[in-house]
Formats: sequence, C-alpha cells, structure tokens
Amino acid sequence: MDMTLDEFEAEVSQQFDQLPEEVVGGLENVVFVVEDRPGDGAMDLLGTYEGHDRFGRAEYGYGQLPDVVVIFRDPILAICDDVEQLRHQIHVTLVHEIGHYYGLSDAQLHDLGWA
Repeated sequence: MDMTLDEFEAEVSQQFDQLPEEVVGGLENVVFVVEDRPGDGAMDLLGTYEGHDRFGRAEYGYGQLPDVVVIFRDPILAICDDVEQLRHQIHVTLVHEIGHYYGLSDAQLHDLGWA
C-alpha cells in the first residue's frame, strides 16, 4: 500500500479521535507522532511508547518533556492491502502503545488482543 505522510497522519488522527474515552481520557503529557521507520530502519516495529508508564512516572514539573507514542508509517503500510486494514492496524497500534502508558506489558496486551 502507498500513502503520503499527510494522508497517513490524517488516518492516525482519525483513528485516535475514534478511540473510546476510557482509553484516551486518562492520557496526560503524551504526544503522538508519525515517523517513516524506526531509527534502525526495521520494518517489524509498528509503534513505540517512549516514556514511563502512568504509575511509574514522577510528578511532571516545569519544562519536563512529554512521553511520546510513535507510529511508524512504512511498516504499517507494508502489511496492509487496503484502507480498511490500514485503519484497523492503526487502531490496534494506538491502543497497544497507549496500553504501555497505562502500565500494560506486551504479554498483557497480547492476552487482551491488542498485540
């Protein structure tokens, strides 16, 4: 599948906006970004959560940088055949990475169907 960065970012934004309040309502000081690929160029990583989970973080203070959810465009596009698959995969990836914010491990997310 092929899609411009602007189109992909619009899909990520749309999927984020459709997430239920119980998933996004507790997010605090987290930014979401889209990158083409991880720094090592890997195509097997769809997203990452960079930061501390909600329960392991200290109180945020002045000037403290936010945690970051990164969604990787090229790996997701490589495994999707159409827009519906793309939207589903973006949704799953967002929920997975947000799950890390809430302290869920990969094993727990897998058990819940979000890995």
